[in-house]
Amino acid sequence: MKLSEIPGATCADHSGVLVLTMDRPPANALNRGLIVGLGRFFTELGSHDAPAPVVLTGAGARFFTAGGDIKELEGTGPGEIEGRMRDFHALLVALDRFPGPLVAAVNGYCVGGGMELALFADAILASPNATFGFPEINHGLLPADKGLQRAVRILGAPAVRSMVLSGRLFSAHEAVDLGVVDRLEDPAALLDAALETARAAAAKAPVLYRSLKRSINDPDSGRDERSLATTISAAHDYFGDPVAAALRAGWNRG
Repeated sequence: MKLSEIPGATCADHSGVLVLTMDRPPANALNRGLIVGLGRFFTELGSHDAPAPVVLTGAGARFFTAGGDIKELEGTGPGEIEGRMRDFHALLVALDRFPGPLVAAVNGYCVGGGMELALFADAILASPNATFGFPEINHGLLPADKGLQRAVRILGAPAVRSMVLSGRLFSAHEAVDLGVVDRLEDPAALLDAALETARAAAAKAPVLYRSLKRSINDPDSGRDERSLATTISAAHDYFGDPVAAALRAGWNRG
C-alpha cells in the first residue's frame, strides 16, 4: 500500500527520511482506516533489508494524535470493537518489529493510543506544549494490552500504574522526567531535530541496527498472541458494560 492511499495520513521524503504525518482534523484521531494503513506500511517497509528511517508526527500544532476515534464506535457491535482491537494490535506488532530507525516527533496531545504508538519509537522528541497520558479509564475504554506491556517495560510498573488507573494527563516536562520523552525541542525546530535524529540513526550499519533493535524489543509471537487474547477479552467485557458505555457516551457528547 502506498502512503498516499492511506486515509488520514500523508508522507513526504526528506532526503531519504520518510516523514509520516497523521492528518485527520481536528485531533488526528486513529480511525480504523488509518490504523490498518499504518500497520500495512510499517509491515511492508520493515520487510526491506535496509528500510528508510521514519519520522512519525501529527498535522497541526495541537495534536500528535488524540488516540482512538471514539465516535467511530457509535452504533457498532462487539464484532466491530474486536476487529478494531485486532487491527490496532497488528499495528503495534508491526512497530515492535520494524527494524529501521523510527523517531516520534510529538507536536501536541499524545494520549491513549497515540502514546502507545510513540512508545514503540526508538526516540521521542516533543515540543514543550505536548501532553501525554492514558485517559481511557475516564472515557469507558482500555489501552491495548501490548501497548501497556510496552509502557511497563520502558517506564516501570509503578509509573504506568499511576498513569492508567488515574487517567491523568501530564506535561512534556514531566514526560522527560518520567523517561517517556528523550528531549524537548522548540515547536519550530521539532521536525528538523527529528529528521537529524533519524538520519544519524540511519547512518549506522543497518544489519547492526536491526539486530540491536530485535534484542532490545525482544519480539515474541507467543507473547503477542496472549496479549491479543487479553485485549479481545477485555474489549468484550467493557464494550457491553453499562458504566463504561455511559462514560463513552458522555465523552462523545463532550
